[in-house]
Amino acid sequence: MTTNTPDILKKIVSHKHDEVNAAMMAAPINDLKARISDLEDMTRGFERHLREAVASDWTAIIAEVKKGSPSKGVIRADFDPLEIAEIYQDNGATCLSVLTDEKFFLGHLRYLALIRETVSLPLLRKDFICDPYQIYEARVAGADAILLIAAMLDLNQLREFHTVAQEIHLDVLIEVHDEAEMEKALKTDCTLIGVNNRNLRTFATDLATTGRLARMIPSERLLVTESGISSRADIVRLQADGAKAFLIGESMIRENDIGAKLQELLND
Repeated sequence: MTTNTPDILKKIVSHKHDEVNAAMMAAPINDLKARISDLEDMTRGFERHLREAVASDWTAIIAEVKKGSPSKGVIRADFDPLEIAEIYQDNGATCLSVLTDEKFFLGHLRYLALIRETVSLPLLRKDFICDPYQIYEARVAGADAILLIAAMLDLNQLREFHTVAQEIHLDVLIEVHDEAEMEKALKTDCTLIGVNNRNLRTFATDLATTGRLARMIPSERLLVTESGISSRADIVRLQADGAKAFLIGESMIRENDIGAKLQELLND
């Protein structure tokens, strides 16, 4: 864990290590590796789908399946992950992000397999990856990509975890939220960089974060902007700032008509 990791992340990561230790007891890592070697289905190309959407001038939205968060509590009481995933697919999402953290974000690892059976879009496992075990776990569960959070991992971990993911055909989105983390992410080979507009210490969101950090990114890396995006105007502004894809959850999840909100975000 990096020395300046925010307190909320420290709390989450501490719990996550306990979770991983328990999971390893139930299913040793060699069991997961054996299951991966037996998998017949290939991953769906999370980054490829995003790049193809951008190339065709489609607004590449990574729609998030998310019940709640530490800062907002329960966002949607009548939460049905499969129904929400299907609505996202039917209304033009490019990829899906699936929260799998139980304690803090009210998600579950089983949501990945549940959604994968019915929905054909690539899936990102959105969680707090602190051990390579979780990367193998993600592949077994049905993920096509994983999130790595620069605020909680040092450069060696980012590089190691990225390599592990590549070996089992998972794409990687490295999330940053300030200049130091961006510099660290750019020292890896990861070509998918996410800028979180939420301050991990105060939980305040500021869309200007994306514009500030976008200037640091070379053109061959694809910039994903995350958090605080609630309107088509936000997307247009962030596109002008250099964002290529948009990870959006809360502003759709809290709507009665999720599909209509997604359509509104997609259309000029």
